[in-house]
Amino acid sequence: ATAEKRFPILSSRPASEDSLPNLPEGIAPGVVTGKSLEILLDWAKQKGFAIPAVNCVSTSSINACLEAARKMDSPIIIQFSSGGAQFYAGKGLDNKEFHAAIAGAVAGAYHVRALAEQYGIPVILHTDHCAKDVLPWLDGLLSADERYFERHGEPLFSSHMIDLSEEPFEENIEFCTKYLERMAKMNVGLEMELGITGGEEDGVNNEDANPDDLYSKPEEIWQAYQALSKVPNGNFTIAAAFGNVHGVYQAGNVKLDPKILGNAQTYICEKLGLPEGSKPVKFVFHGGSGSDLKDIREAIDYGVIKMNIDTDTQWSYWSGIKEFEAKHHDYLQGQMGNPEGKDKPNKKFYDPRAMLRSAELSTIARLQTCFEDLNCVQVCGLGAPGTPENVLGPRRGSLPA
Repeated sequence: ATAEKRFPILSSRPASEDSLPNLPEGIAPGVVTGKSLEILLDWAKQKGFAIPAVNCVSTSSINACLEAARKMDSPIIIQFSSGGAQFYAGKGLDNKEFHAAIAGAVAGAYHVRALAEQYGIPVILHTDHCAKDVLPWLDGLLSADERYFERHGEPLFSSHMIDLSEEPFEENIEFCTKYLERMAKMNVGLEMELGITGGEEDGVNNEDANPDDLYSKPEEIWQAYQALSKVPNGNFTIAAAFGNVHGVYQAGNVKLDPKILGNAQTYICEKLGLPEGSKPVKFVFHGGSGSDLKDIREAIDYGVIKMNIDTDTQWSYWSGIKEFEAKHHDYLQGQMGNPEGKDKPNKKFYDPRAMLRSAELSTIARLQTCFEDLNCVQVCGLGAPGTPENVLGPRRGSLPA
């Protein structure tokens, strides 16, 4: 059995270096960084699965992701956007110079680090889209990474994304290369975006983007790969555009073309003199919510190792609350009084833990489908999780089934 790991704040006992049964040596439960991150992503590409990446905005949404990953016996990517990180810190905090967004992301990272090891699965800790005007947020997070690296020999986060897809192509590569040079010194991975992901997410609106910008060209992907590969110790992934769109859309309105990724792999293999069928690039699939299973599986065949999911998990979280209210409506109209009597208390129904747990369970169910779509099932080899013991609930007892 894999030895228990403990976050340094919880115990002075050193972290376990035991590997998980189905994964290569060097990957242990908890947040993976540096060489372990590289090994895990390469393993995903080799074995033909992608890891779901979920945008989180609270401890509850993080816990749902960790529980889902353990249930599916697989790794997961937990990521924060600048807006989600600000919300995590509290909307009442001043966000001048992105102070709240920086603090929120760091707080979320510590939450993940404290619990990931307890769930027993590998977790990639990542930050999502960072446009040019949000780079001060990333600068603050990299400073936090550097301080954590000095103390613990690894960065706080596994990786960060830079999204300069709206900037001139050469500037995008120049900035990303410069940032990767800084990140590589402390073993932080980079995700860069080429081409534009359509739709709207977290205040970034590309609904009116030029359709041509939704599809990356093999030559552009090669230029980015070539530049980033020159950075010593650089570890990077590329979110190339192949028609991706954020948000919800009617079937047929979005035309994904995963073959763009396959063509790019072939083009780069020829440039590098690699054997036919090699996949030198680790690709990222943005706008995964609502995508057709055929497109998802084809993209994985072409080297996608990460797929973002946000819109669908937002809906699943809300759906859990909505269904809870519908089921217990008559017990949620006042602190006292329900169908059992006007003097009967309703505390165990309006206790926030009850409705939030319903939201978590709904999200876990949606993520289970995501893991299955991505072939990311029983990757770790831990088997089914045991039944939790000593589970505490609302003071007046658990809710009726």
